[in-house]
Amino acid sequence: MPKGKISMSIPESQLTTWANQGAVTSAKATHESIRSALGQYRFPAGVDYEIFLQGSYKNDTNIRGDSDVDVVVQLNSTIRCNTSLLTDTERRLYDQLYSDVAYGWREFRAEVLAALQSRYGRTAVREGKKSLKLPSGILPLPADVVVAIKHRTFKRIVSQYDQDFLDGIAIFVTQENRWILNYPQLHFENGVTKNSPTHTNGWFKHTVRIFKNARTHLVARRQLAEPTAPSYCIECLVYNASDGKFGTSYQNTFYNVLNWMSSVDLNSLACQHCQDKLCAATILTSTPEQWPTYDARNYITKLIDLWNNW
Repeated sequence: MPKGKISMSIPESQLTTWANQGAVTSAKATHESIRSALGQYRFPAGVDYEIFLQGSYKNDTNIRGDSDVDVVVQLNSTIRCNTSLLTDTERRLYDQLYSDVAYGWREFRAEVLAALQSRYGRTAVREGKKSLKLPSGILPLPADVVVAIKHRTFKRIVSQYDQDFLDGIAIFVTQENRWILNYPQLHFENGVTKNSPTHTNGWFKHTVRIFKNARTHLVARRQLAEPTAPSYCIECLVYNASDGKFGTSYQNTFYNVLNWMSSVDLNSLACQHCQDKLCAATILTSTPEQWPTYDARNYITKLIDLWNNW
């Protein structure tokens, strides 16, 4: 638990610096370049897709030093569906309303790869496990291009015009033969709400940047390994703090949020999109996308030491 007089710990001036947003112009230019490259490619007739930013640049939580831009290219004309929540009657109705199509994620990913190679060169595009990677030099910032397909979880089907479902995105990891589901639009919307005048009145996103910069500070001093405290997980962790922890000053906010972190049951917390658990206690009970509880607790402990011994 953080201790001592607030005025004797991390100065307000330092926290104010950490609260500042990093540059966004280069991220926008990178996004637009990729959009242009795909727009000039001739996709098969009927293929509908959209391109959008995700991650810190989308959510206005980027800090100075953030580099890679996450750009999602999402196939919309084909939808990957989950019908496990439907009754047998609803599933039969689903089968009548929806049919399988031949053009799916694999075909779309191959087209996106070809489009990027056509614009930037075959050797410039590297195939990663979850994304297509474009280096800096050919773009203002390096980019991870995430090729996704719209994913829809059906909750209820009464008719073609009376349905209840949740939309997200799905990415297939070929090396691991599994799908990853994510909900970037929900994450974004929840962050906007958290930051709104009726919740934290603009303090939330500033606070996320402070906690991310504090992580960077610890990494620079070799007190923390950067991969153990991912930016996405930090944002989700701060999101879970109640609205009343934010406000008055950056010192008060940092102290109150950190004090809450020191005592909360990390395994009870959800991601910012509120569809999955943020942390998992053991490898056996976790997915690769979850934050190991040990790493989260170590990050918090290092922050407490930083506060107490600034």
